[in-house]
Amino acid sequence: MSENGKISVLQLMVLVFLYTIGTTVLVIPSGLAATANQDAWLGAIVGVLIGTVVLGLYIALWIVYPGQTFVGICRAALGKWAGSAIAVIFMGYGFIGASTVLFYVGNFFQTQFIPRTPIWCTVTLFALVVVMGTRLGLETISRAAELMLPWFLLFFAILVITLVPAAKYVNVRPMLEFGWKPLFEAGLSFAGTAYMPIVFLFAVFPHVKTPEKAKIGVYVTALIGGLCVVLVTLLCILVLGPNITARSMFPSYALVKKINIGNFLQRVEAVMAGMWFITTYVKTTFYFYGGVTSLSEILNLNNYRNVTLPCTMIVIVLSLIVYPDVVYMQYWDSIVFPPYILLMGVFIPLLLWIIGLFKTKPGQNAAASGKNQS
Repeated sequence: MSENGKISVLQLMVLVFLYTIGTTVLVIPSGLAATANQDAWLGAIVGVLIGTVVLGLYIALWIVYPGQTFVGICRAALGKWAGSAIAVIFMGYGFIGASTVLFYVGNFFQTQFIPRTPIWCTVTLFALVVVMGTRLGLETISRAAELMLPWFLLFFAILVITLVPAAKYVNVRPMLEFGWKPLFEAGLSFAGTAYMPIVFLFAVFPHVKTPEKAKIGVYVTALIGGLCVVLVTLLCILVLGPNITARSMFPSYALVKKINIGNFLQRVEAVMAGMWFITTYVKTTFYFYGGVTSLSEILNLNNYRNVTLPCTMIVIVLSLIVYPDVVYMQYWDSIVFPPYILLMGVFIPLLLWIIGLFKTKPGQNAAASGKNQS
């Protein structure tokens, strides 16, 4: 795998922030409201708390295996063959994740903006932009994310400021009407969408210039990204109400349609679309980047760019068949996805961390970390 680019701590923080928000900001409020009703925003907060534990696990894994990608960690902990088998599962989910996000993009644009355009056109165009960024390398993607961050923050500020007057606080009452169980289920769904996919950024961690400083930055920016989604979820409940939020496929987009200031500032749905486009691009790119770099490392290729175009064709085709219809998409997201992401995002990293603790001798981590930094 040939990726010699290095990124700064600030660039990594920007990537983690946008990656955490990703597709979550557009689709997760619906699932949270369907599970926890008017307490959806509390479920999102529980998800952030669960995310703190998941992030702690990833940082601990990063400390035990300094300078290693996820494929390298699997091989170091489990040996060549067993580690490669786990790495293949990890790589496969990277491609599945990119395909599902591409479907979200195509479905969103077809239902909301360009209904007469075939979904494969939108998916193909978006995938070409993703593969272009992947081929240009990590440094180029990171600089592009830095340029997009101010626009995202501007769009997000407009969204929040203009919707606060339309909030109806009666929509969040009564609190805890159905107890704590729905909050935990909603929080687990939130963490599975926003925080557990951060495991794919292990393809990026070895290329950070100062990893010791980056760990705290990753933790903080991921939490801030989660809190942004909590705020959007709260606005959905306050403005739309729990019933409409639960029934909407894209509640955040429906939320923006409620903006109306003096019968002059209205119909600014493109603000939400632009904000979501930025975060979705970052998430799709690193799903794909994690998949192709893992494949390259498993096959011991010198340059991961050699497999980007074939993998792009596979991902495009998979995105068109991964969800036969919206009903199956809801079934996948609610039934199939949670145990799968728990396996890849929690159980396997936890196993690798425990094995690493037993294999690593006292003081070995510090020496390896200093050698890697040099």
